[in-house]
Amino acid sequence: FCRYKVLIIDELGYQKMDVDSANLFFNLIAKRYEKSSTIITTNSPFSKWADIFQEPVLTNALLDRLLHHCSVININGPSYRLKDQMQFMTEDN
Repeated sequence: FCRYKVLIIDELGYQKMDVDSANLFFNLIAKRYEKSSTIITTNSPFSKWADIFQEPVLTNALLDRLLHHCSVININGPSYRLKDQMQFMTEDN
C-alpha cells in the first residue's frame, strides 16, 4: 500500500481497531507521509478518533501526520446513498 500514488481508505471508523491494527495503520500513514496522497472518508469527527484507535497518543501522532498537508472536506446533509429511496420512506401509499 505504500507504493501507490493515491490510496483511498473508505469508512474509517466503521469498526474499532485493535492495538495491533492501529499500529499497522499508523505505520502505513507514517510511511506515506509527505510522499503520497491518501484520501480518507469517515463519519467520525476527529475528536472521536481516539475511540477508533483505542490509543490517544497514537491517534494524536496519526492526526498530526494526516492533517499537516491536508484539505478537509466536511459534507453535511442527507445521505447520498438513500436519496432515491427517501421518497418511498416518506410517501403515503
